Amino acid sequence: MNATPRLLTAALVAIMLCLGCASSKRSSDKSATLSASDLQPYGRFAIDQYQRLEMISSAMHVGFSFNGPTCELYVSLPNATGHNYLQYELDGVYQKRIRISGESKEPIRLTAPTAGKHTVWLYKATEAHTGPIILAKITGTNIKPVREAKAPLIEFIGNSITCGAAADPSDVPCGSGQYHDQHNAYMAYGPRVARALATSFILSSVSGIGVYRNWNSNGPTMPAVYEKVDFQAGNTTTWNFSRFTPQVVSIALGTNDLSNGDGKRERLPFDSAAYVSKYVDFVNVVKSKYPGAQIALLSSPMINGNNRAKLQHCLTAVKERIDAAHSTDKPVAVYFFQPMQAHGCSGHPNVEDHAIMAQELLPFFKKLVNQTSR
Repeated sequence: MNATPRLLTAALVAIMLCLGCASSKRSSDKSATLSASDLQPYGRFAIDQYQRLEMISSAMHVGFSFNGPTCELYVSLPNATGHNYLQYELDGVYQKRIRISGESKEPIRLTAPTAGKHTVWLYKATEAHTGPIILAKITGTNIKPVREAKAPLIEFIGNSITCGAAADPSDVPCGSGQYHDQHNAYMAYGPRVARALATSFILSSVSGIGVYRNWNSNGPTMPAVYEKVDFQAGNTTTWNFSRFTPQVVSIALGTNDLSNGDGKRERLPFDSAAYVSKYVDFVNVVKSKYPGAQIALLSSPMINGNNRAKLQHCLTAVKERIDAAHSTDKPVAVYFFQPMQAHGCSGHPNVEDHAIMAQELLPFFKKLVNQTSR
């Protein structure tokens, strides 16, 4: 064989090798790893030293898309002996809660029923006090972060009811397991209202918490922990309030202030003057974080009789004082729930009760959102 055919053969082999490399690169590009730090979080969160996402607050959520049939979540817990819960929505349809064991080393696989592109919204089912869920990365095919459509934002501040605590005994019956085993933040009234109105939302809620006292202690109350990233009084890390600008801030605190306590610790009678004073101070703090927000005060569907009248009277007094002190701001809105017989664990609303509460609140929040969007 002379030199020319040998050169042509070598050239053809080189071209085929290059085409093979390009094809291999294209195939490899389809399979991707999405770092958790590249996601767009909604709710209280932190990025740790390893660029992992700490999902902190109730219903804190992130979105991503992938091409079917599966993707994998690499999650962990700071407590190897504990457990926690995620829940997710696939292509706009709620799926289920996922129990995460602190001992597990395997990724969580999400499966889609069909091929093609899918969108997942991943939520923390539990509240901040159960500890963070640490998301390191997500792997899949053509995986990309997803942001929520631009929409008004509602922040829901509250207690266990706002958390969706004790609402879902479908996996662990009431009276068994641990307190957070029945949490379902996705199905709580706030996220339901937000989804119905096509708004964004964040939850700032703590079980058992009140304005001037908690259900079985004198504190730390919501005014003492609201500025902490995880609502823990001992944490020196504060939340960066510039991350979100809610158009409406809903505050539902009072159930625990008015409670009779746990029967073990001394419980003084409800002090309406202390409640109103602390509530006014707290609303002023919230207004300092979000000067343009519409403030809305909610009563409690769990309180009936004389206590219901007391709470309504106190919330009206808070509104009057705030409106007088901020006469050029939007007047504070107030909503009084209809009394409810709760069907969840330990006297809390269950997921069906939360649906009723959300339906009751829809006209109220629709009006507020429409007014602030003009």
